[in-house]
Amino acid sequence: MSYLNQKTLKNSITFSGVGLHTGLDVKVCIKPSSPNTGIIFKRIDLQKNNIVHPNFLNVSSTSLNTTIANEYGVKVSTIEHLMGALFGLGIDNALIEIDNEEVPILDGSAKEFIEKIIPAGFEVSEAPIKIIKINKKIEFNDRNRLISIEPSKLSLDIEFKLDYENPVIGKQKNKISVYQDNLEDIFNSRTFCLYEDIEAIKKVGLAKGGSLENAIVVKKDKILNSDGLRNHKEFVNHKILDCIGDLYTSGYRIIGSVKCSKGGHFLTNELLKKVFKNSENFSIIEIQERNLPHTLINRSLLKSIA
Repeated sequence: MSYLNQKTLKNSITFSGVGLHTGLDVKVCIKPSSPNTGIIFKRIDLQKNNIVHPNFLNVSSTSLNTTIANEYGVKVSTIEHLMGALFGLGIDNALIEIDNEEVPILDGSAKEFIEKIIPAGFEVSEAPIKIIKINKKIEFNDRNRLISIEPSKLSLDIEFKLDYENPVIGKQKNKISVYQDNLEDIFNSRTFCLYEDIEAIKKVGLAKGGSLENAIVVKKDKILNSDGLRNHKEFVNHKILDCIGDLYTSGYRIIGSVKCSKGGHFLTNELLKKVFKNSENFSIIEIQERNLPHTLINRSLLKSIA
């Protein structure tokens, strides 16, 4: 089986849960899709104008999540963890049917998505994959926050830095190679917040479905979750998961090197806008087995996928 041909799921899978911000029950069904269709969200609770494409130009909000919307104002929110799972597993095409406006948060990570998608199997087409190759360094700054992407040979590297005054989170840094490293810690890392921020978040109508079952909550020098952390860099690793998912709103896998300091959904979206504003910044390349004997999905997952 060629890992450089476009892939979709072999069988449909469903997820049910609560939306982190809406607090509403939601069901998602991920279905196989044809080559060159990409990732598509379909709001099945609506009768018309219900297709929403997860494209960086369709991002309508980056406030504590990534929300996409179509020209009719139909939206799907908190897509980043599912998109990160699809990116990491090398799924090029899928139809995601959803019966409400927010993807379920599940446990706050991509763990449950990964655990269901892999057993569903993969259908490999004859169509070669396409990738985005970064040709020059692009930066975006927002006061003391920074994100950049620059050329890389055959990898997507992400280096992320956190800097919190909170003593538990503090300063964290991690760097991964998306196509080569074991991403288990990335996929398993949950969203998090400071206890003192919860009231303000809820005042603006968010986090209605938040709980210790789907988020890490830090209060001063303590983690309120009884099970503690899943890995010692869970905070920064979750930010990397978000970044992977947000990068997939580019439409294809990427070859480049990303560096981010104190960033999040807003910075990643602004970076993509800046990259694609000028065609000299990138190339879209069709990859075939005879041209490039490397897989552009994570190698540690190949045994499970085959």
